[in-house]
Amino acid sequence: MMGTGEVVALTRELMALDTVDGSESAAQAVLAPLLEEAGFAVHSHEHAPGRATVVAEWRAAERELPPLCLSGHVDTVPLGAAPWQHDPYAGELDGDRLYGRGSSDMKGGVAAIVLAATAYARAAGHGGRAGGGPVLTAAEETGAWGARHVAPYLSSAGRSGPLLIAEPTANEVVHGHKGALWLQARTAGVTAHGSMPHLGENAVYKLARAVTRLEEYAFARAPHEVMGAPTLNVGTFEAGLNPNSVPDRAVASVDVRTVAGQDHAEVGAALARRVGPEVEWSPLLDLPPVWTSPDDGWVRSVAEVVRGVNPEASDVPRAATFFTDAAVLTPALGTVPTVICGPGEPGLAHATDEWCSVGRLEAAVEIYSGVIRGWCGG
Repeated sequence: MMGTGEVVALTRELMALDTVDGSESAAQAVLAPLLEEAGFAVHSHEHAPGRATVVAEWRAAERELPPLCLSGHVDTVPLGAAPWQHDPYAGELDGDRLYGRGSSDMKGGVAAIVLAATAYARAAGHGGRAGGGPVLTAAEETGAWGARHVAPYLSSAGRSGPLLIAEPTANEVVHGHKGALWLQARTAGVTAHGSMPHLGENAVYKLARAVTRLEEYAFARAPHEVMGAPTLNVGTFEAGLNPNSVPDRAVASVDVRTVAGQDHAEVGAALARRVGPEVEWSPLLDLPPVWTSPDDGWVRSVAEVVRGVNPEASDVPRAATFFTDAAVLTPALGTVPTVICGPGEPGLAHATDEWCSVGRLEAAVEIYSGVIRGWCGG
């Protein structure tokens, strides 16, 4: 096992790079050489200038197994308006806590993936049967755009093994996540002077009536045994140019979180019927739910590795409410068994003064190393 300080050092190096909504290629320039030196063939895929997703493939003499995939994203969300007590890019340490943007979500998880994968690859050598490797994505936070860009490449690569996503779960095994269907609702009217509203047609009234119908909307779907019920939230409402004009346009955004078994096309059609013909819908984001049974053999083996590192880890099946790149990668790889397990604190993702436990970072390297050995041998 590598020195325990390595994962902290690599996490801090990644956190020093501002990858908010861009510049992921700078982070990949740190990670790609580590993977290449360990024997991986590294392919960089930019979906926009400076926004690279890296796919690392093991150059084994024989591929006895379909490749195991470990994935994380290197982009981060903005800092927010609230002041930080810790420099978000300095990687300040305070006891067991490593502070900074991306410490939990999820540069710490990425660092742990890379260190575990490179250590195994160096030990196995080119004659080993290790397969696959890290897929380190760009633009996950804004809709999994990096994963979408490499999905055709991954699909064309042939048979794949399972997928581990290192999103923040406090190193607990999470068996899937809800889907995200974001919709834009629009209504049109006729503008007129605000002192003569009878000459116009108010788009706000139309859209207000429509979104009010969504407040008590009941999905025609029983709650999932682990994911629970699907949810709906009207997130934005915009209309009007000034107080003394009748608005001829109104726009709202709707965030639907679906559960395993729901079809997004059917959900969208049902919502359209609910709000009525005055509303025009269009999709903003369409990422399906992901779920793997806790009884899957590989999932059970991951849970055993986790409990070996942390005997107090929960064995209760669970799912995340947030989406991950698995929404794209799992189907691209052939609907493979998928788990989410990362060292970050779930409640600190996107938070001011985000931090990650140093102990969990070190444990994550041990967990990923065990998962790799369990699949690849050694």
